[in-house]
Amino acid sequence: MVTDNGKYIFGVVKVGDRGQIVIPKEAREVYGIKAGDSLLVLGDTKGMAVIKTEIFQDKIDEVLGEGK
Repeated sequence: MVTDNGKYIFGVVKVGDRGQIVIPKEAREVYGIKAGDSLLVLGDTKGMAVIKTEIFQDKIDEVLGEGK
């Protein structure tokens, strides 16, 4: 569901025994997440966010020494 301010509510997910979660299908479609994609998990004391690494790929390559 999209709210008036462009933010989404995709529902509730549960953490499995191995610490895994399933990203809802609608969220995967909205953000173009496919099997095998790499995701970056960020967090602070209030919560966490999951972002496709391609958004930050240049900086990630630089940090890992793989930049040009």
